Amino acid sequence: MITADYCLTMARYNAWQNKLMSAELKALAPDELTKDRGAFFGSIRNTANHILWGDQLWMSRLAGDAGPRVDAAQHTELTPTLAAWGAERFRTDGRILQWAGGLKAVDLVGELSWYSPMAGKDMKQPITSCIMHLFTHQTHHRGQVHAMITATGSQAWVTDLLLMPADGPWL
Repeated sequence: MITADYCLTMARYNAWQNKLMSAELKALAPDELTKDRGAFFGSIRNTANHILWGDQLWMSRLAGDAGPRVDAAQHTELTPTLAAWGAERFRTDGRILQWAGGLKAVDLVGELSWYSPMAGKDMKQPITSCIMHLFTHQTHHRGQVHAMITATGSQAWVTDLLLMPADGPWL
């Protein structure tokens, strides 16, 4: 279904996109980050926290890392400031890159079982489906942030995978 090379490419894409998104977030006035924009998680900050929380949760499942510091009910409050978010985002992206860079074909075989706090039930899926979800979840919600930034009147960043630099820097 997917390969270790796919995972590394997507980890690089994720880190690159988050680096570009971070620059755009820093350019916004603080009140623009917290303004309720009618999105699923309300504001740009809440959506950025949701992405980060989800990445940390999936890395706890896929790589055995510690999970996010807050539970599902507080996931949009994971970090209180843009500076705190940036530091956590950098560390998490580095961890995803490290994990993806170490994957072997055998790591992509089998199923993953976990309890989903968002769904409120036990889950079981092929590991490859979980990994694809990690990367599509990031992309989906970053697209929401992209749209909200555009709505502020700012010009958002390029998101095309095919325009990703071949040699980084990813972080």
